[in-house]
Amino acid sequence: MSVIPNKENSMELYGLKTCDTCRKAVKDLENAGKSVRFVDIRAEGLPRTELMRFHAAFGDALVNRRSTTWRGLAQDRRAGDPVALIAAHPALMKRPVIDDGGVLHLGWGQDVRAALLG
Repeated sequence: MSVIPNKENSMELYGLKTCDTCRKAVKDLENAGKSVRFVDIRAEGLPRTELMRFHAAFGDALVNRRSTTWRGLAQDRRAGDPVALIAAHPALMKRPVIDDGGVLHLGWGQDVRAALLG
């Protein structure tokens, strides 16, 4: 995926304040001189329009099927609408989702770090 440069050099990172990966991403981005607005999806909530946009970009990859929350769900609930599941259980969203001037990135893997940190 090609990344469109953000003229303001700022971005929004959606995740959980208790998520080590989210904290690491914020630290790395800020150390690289980026301005990061952290959105705690559990505390602040995630507007349905944003959740729909994330799902449109990433599909079912947006659901963290390795999470404790996922393992605690009944099988019939797991088969439900991913957007409704994440809306009801924010910890089910794979994290972080980073909006860099309209370009969305999922996770904090090597590919995302390379795209955002250069």
